[in-house]
Parts: sequence; structure tokens; C-alpha cells
Amino acid sequence: MEQGSARGQARPTYASVASATTPAAVRVPEQPRGEQARGAETYREQPRQDQARREQGRTDQARGEHTHGEPSPPRVAVQRHSVRGQILDALRAALVDGQLVPGQVYSAPALGARFGVSATPVREAMQQLAIEGAVEVVPNRGFRVSQRGPHELAELAEVRALIEVPVMLRLARTVPPARWCALRPLADATVTAAAVGDRASYAESDRAFHGAVLALCGNEQLVMVADDLHRRSQWPLGNNPVTRRADLLADAVEHTALLDALIAQDLTVVQSLVREHFNGAES
Repeated sequence: MEQGSARGQARPTYASVASATTPAAVRVPEQPRGEQARGAETYREQPRQDQARREQGRTDQARGEHTHGEPSPPRVAVQRHSVRGQILDALRAALVDGQLVPGQVYSAPALGARFGVSATPVREAMQQLAIEGAVEVVPNRGFRVSQRGPHELAELAEVRALIEVPVMLRLARTVPPARWCALRPLADATVTAAAVGDRASYAESDRAFHGAVLALCGNEQLVMVADDLHRRSQWPLGNNPVTRRADLLADAVEHTALLDALIAQDLTVVQSLVREHFNGAES
């Protein structure tokens, strides 16, 4: 932070200012000597702070967080409030959309340059993705997007089915049709996103629909666990970076059909659709 006066320039005390600008009857106390000493110390401290910043820059460079040769998607404007959360959402969307390629290493400074922010919130967001298993830390380089195979995707689908299928079937027997009708806009949103091939929007609307259905059971812990599993299942496979639009649309149509069956209280169709929905996720 720049100081208010240049180095070496005499700083007027409150007493000298008072003698030039205030009546003699008004006494303004002089600045204590301790305050003057601290002011001088601030001037002396500034070069050390600048040197520390330069040293930190060399440390970041030594860690290998460079930006050379990395693909550069369009720059995204990010608001300053809740920067880390916005970066995390943007990175998750980039994962689903195939902009972050499985097996590719990305550095925090390079990603920060794309989003127009410093490396710090990007690094924090990538650490969260590492906890979730979407990326892995590469010492002195950055983060590598995880490469997943069909077996891992099938495991996720199996666990999701174990959690969600019994809950959905129980809700189908107990929730009145009017409650299901209120979820119609969420089902329609998945169809809209799938129809235009917007994978990132589809991923969000897909999870929103499933989350709203499960929320009717009143178990917040179950909803959080299911959402985490659902998010993991949306990451692209190593040999197939993005999901085809036809597959998205087929999945979205199942949402609409399921909701229709729930509103009609057709338990046989509901059970068939729910199991088919998760079996399709394994293929």
C-alpha cells in the first residue's frame, strides 16, 4: 500500500498545522513521538514487503505453475463477491462440458488468468475438487483432471440406485399428486437443456430434479450424499470427454415420464422407470 508522502519528506506535526490554520485559543496536541516512530518504521518496512512479494512470485514459479502451452477457453467474467464459490461452479461446469480434459494438467495461475482472478481462489477451488476426486494434485505443476473408466461409472450408478430407488418408491406411495405437479418445471428444465446440448446446464437441472424428489423424504443427509454421488457420476470418461446430446435427451425424457407416472400414482410404471433410469446410467 502506498504511503501518503514521499520518503524523506518532513511530515508536519499537528502542532505545526495548528499554528498555521487554527486560532491561538485552540490548542491541538502534538503527535506523540511513538506515532512518528511508527510512521517512519512503516516507510522502512515497505521495501521488505515488496521483497517478500517478489520472493513469493519466485516460489510460485519454482512450483511449476506456469501458463505456457495450455489451452485457453474464452475468458469468463467473475464477480468479486464469493469468488471461490463462483470459480468452483465454473470449474465444475468446465469438467462436465469437456473444457477441462481428463489427463490434462492445469495450473492455478493459468486458470486464474482465464477467469480474471488471482491464483488463490482457483487453487482453493481445485483443492475442493481434489477432495471430491475430480482432479489430483501434481506437485510443482498444478492439478490433473482425473481419468475415469466405465467400471467407476457403473459403481457410482449402483450406489446411487441403492440409495435413491427405495426412497423414490416409498415416496410414490405416500406423496400426493399435487406435490409432484410442483416439480414439473424442474423436469421441463432438463428437457430444455438437453434439447440444445447444453451439458453444463443439463447437469445442474438434472441434479436439481433428483434433489427435489429426494428432498420430499425429509432426510437432509441422504439428499447431500445422493447429490455428491450424482455430481461425481456426471464427470466425463477418459475416452469420451462429453456426453452426446441424444443421451442427454433420452435421460431427460425419463424424468418427464417418471413425473407423469408419479402424478398418476401408477406404481408399476414408476418402479419400472426408476430402475431403468439407473440401469441406463451404468451403460
